[in-house]
Amino acid sequence: MAATPEVSLPTLDALLQSDHELLFVITQPDRPAGRGQALKESPVSTWCSKNDVACLKPSNTAETLELLAGIDLMITIGYGVLLPVQILNAPRHGCINLHFSLLPRWRGAAPVQRAIEAGDLLSGVTVFKLDEGMDTGPIYRVARFALDADITSDELLIELAEIGAEPVLDSISDIEAGIRPVAQTSEGVTRAMKLSKAESEIDWTMSADAIVNKVRAFTSNPGAWTIFRGTTIKVDDVVATQEKFTPGEIHVIEKALLVGTATSAIMVGFLTPSGKSRTDAKSWLNGARIQSGDHFG
Repeated sequence: MAATPEVSLPTLDALLQSDHELLFVITQPDRPAGRGQALKESPVSTWCSKNDVACLKPSNTAETLELLAGIDLMITIGYGVLLPVQILNAPRHGCINLHFSLLPRWRGAAPVQRAIEAGDLLSGVTVFKLDEGMDTGPIYRVARFALDADITSDELLIELAEIGAEPVLDSISDIEAGIRPVAQTSEGVTRAMKLSKAESEIDWTMSADAIVNKVRAFTSNPGAWTIFRGTTIKVDDVVATQEKFTPGEIHVIEKALLVGTATSAIMVGFLTPSGKSRTDAKSWLNGARIQSGDHFG
C-alpha cells in the first residue's frame, strides 16, 4: 500500500485485520515541520510503527520499482506522488486508488473541499484502477454519502475515510474473482483543483450561501480568512441569517457577530486572529470593541 495522510488509516486497519497479506506500506519521507523545522513522519509512518508493519520511504522511481517486484496489487490513498506508468504496471494486478468523490465528478487534488464549496448534496468514495490520467481509470466500487447542510471538509474527510475501507476490500475480492472494472463515463466530469490561500479569502459581495459553503469547504486547512483592521483573521462555524447589511459590514446583535453579504448576513461562530488561538465570537467581540463602521474585507 502507498499512502501518507491520516484518512488512509481506517483502510490500513481493515487490511491488517483481513485475510490479505499487507507486505509493507510506502509513504512519503519525513518532512520538516513547525517553527523548528524538525523532521516529522507521516501519520501512516506512525501507524506502521504502532502496528509493526514495514514502512518504506523510497525517494525515486527506481527504488519504488524494486519494492514492487513480485507483489500482486498496490493500493494508494493520498500518497502524494504522481506515479509513472512503469510503477502502475509493476504489480501483477496493477494499482487501485481510493478517491474521495463519486467519479468522474471532482477528479483532482481537493475533491472533498470542492464538493462542499459547490453545495453538492451527495458525495462518496470511488475505488478505481489507476491509469496515466488524472483519476480517469475504470471503476471497481463506489459508496455514496449524503451531505448534511452544515458539514465541514474536516468532518467529511473523516466520514469518507471510514466508509472507504469496505469498498477497497470488496474491490480486492472483485480482482480475485476476475471481475473487470467499468470504464468511467465522460459525462459530469469536474476538476477539483488544489486549494490556495489566496482563494481562501472571503469575498463579502458573494451571497450568504456561497460564503457559508466556502467557509465549510476551507475549514480548517487552509482556512477561510478575511481582513480586519489591517490584519488577517480566519472565520469558521458560520450560518446564514435573515438580517441584511452592506457586504462586509459588522454588527453585534444580542451578543452575536453578524456580517453583511450580497444577500443576507451571516453569523460567525468562531474566529482565529493572526498568531493567536481559535476563539468563540463572543470572546473575540469582548476584545475587539467593535465600533460603528467596522467591517471585514
